[in-house]
This record gives sequence, C-alpha cells and structure tokens, in this order.
Amino acid sequence: MRVLVITQGEYGRRMFQNVREHAPPTWTVEQWHAPVNLPLVMDYPEEYVPQELPVSDLLVSLGENPGLAELVPEVARRTRARSVIAAMDRLEWLPKGLARQLARWLQDLGVRAVFPRPLCSLTETHYNVGRFRVEYHDERIAEFARHFGRPCFRIEVDAAHKTIVAAKAERDAVCGCARYVASGLVGVPVDDAEFQAGMLHHHYPCLAAMGIDDDFSDTLMHVSGNITRDEIKEQIRLYVTVQYLTPQGRVDEAPTHPSSGEA
Repeated sequence: MRVLVITQGEYGRRMFQNVREHAPPTWTVEQWHAPVNLPLVMDYPEEYVPQELPVSDLLVSLGENPGLAELVPEVARRTRARSVIAAMDRLEWLPKGLARQLARWLQDLGVRAVFPRPLCSLTETHYNVGRFRVEYHDERIAEFARHFGRPCFRIEVDAAHKTIVAAKAERDAVCGCARYVASGLVGVPVDDAEFQAGMLHHHYPCLAAMGIDDDFSDTLMHVSGNITRDEIKEQIRLYVTVQYLTPQGRVDEAPTHPSSGEA
C-alpha cells in the first residue's frame, strides 16, 4: 500500500516517523510537508499544492491549520488516492463543521474518508467512542488501521506471582504511544498495571488536545488515555485481585430452610 502523510509541524512529523519506521515492508510511506501559514479561505487551493506528488492509495492528513482541509481534495486528485484519514485530535485544527465540508468535497471526488476523534480510536471497522462511534467500510483505511489506530496489546502474566512478564503492542497508536506503554509494563504487578498504563500514556506525551471537548465533557487526551487503559484492563482482567467491602456492623445471616415436616 502507498501511503502519503500530510504534515505541517512537529505533531505530524512525529507520527510520520513512527508510521514509516514500523510500517509493514510492503508499504511505501512518504511525506508531504504542507505550508504552515495558510489563509482560512483560498480562492485557488491548487496553487498551494505541488504539481508533482507521489501516486498514493491512502492519504493521512495531520494538519495543524484549518486551511489544510481545503488542500486535501486537490492532493487526493493529484495523487489519485481513493481514501483519506483526517485526524481530529484538536478541533482548532479541524473543526467539526469543516470536517463535514471536507467529507462532502472528497465524496464528490469518489474518495472515502474517516475523521477519527481522537486518532487512536480508529479500528478496521469503526472510529470514535461511545455514542459518537462511526462505522465505515474501506479496505485501504482498514489495512492502515490493522497496524496503527486503537491500541491492541498482548500481555503475558506470571500467574503465580501475578506480575507482567511480557507486553507487546500488537496495534500501535499512530503516534507510537502504545509501543511506549507496553515497554513500561514488564515487571509491573497486574493489580497496578491499569494505573501504570495511564501514567505511561500521560508521560509519553499524548498528542491529543488538553482542552475540554463539549461532546465528551472531557479532554481528548483523557479519552485517548481511557482507550489505552481499557485495553490493558481487558488483557489482565482474569488475574486482577477483586476486593469486596462489607459495611461496618453488617452481619450476613445464614439462610434458613424449612424443616422436612413443612409443606
């Protein structure tokens, strides 16, 4: 698969480097560094796009300026890409209304697009979380999501000592956070693993927004962290100690049974 990653700054550069370094050997991963200072409205967006761009199957748009959305359709046209992943890790970079407009522009070109919020919610079949979950069907996006998207882990536990002895990110986040979290879990007691995963995610750091998202009543950084913690929790749930608390003063009475002579 031929992937073109569109970047504008450090946010996109880090993600591009992680994808290029860990992509399957059959992929070609290239980068176009788009102009940083773009006007909000452009009469001729094509003037900002190079004439020569590599032919691509999939575009991954990691813009840091709302103006980039106007360039993506022209990039898709010139690269002949049929699929687009447009990250929505920060709404000031790609507001929801502009994302809907971009989706219509791309649909008119026959290009399928997804808009994961946060980017690490992307799987082979859907993106986003909770009631905002969106299903999609696209083989190129699904191929990308098999390797980069919602973190997926394989964890081995020493059952006798209830300690993690091996951890691997079977699907990394686009930013590389899942691989980092997995590397920090070896040797951690399973009862501490969920908390430790959250701390590792926090210190990576996550590239999602730290401002409150009105839809989630939380930051996208916390939404992303909860995705990682939930995946770890599922992997270790059979080994975690479950504690039950009995209210002070409560006495559980033994069940009574009718005598043999009662009807």
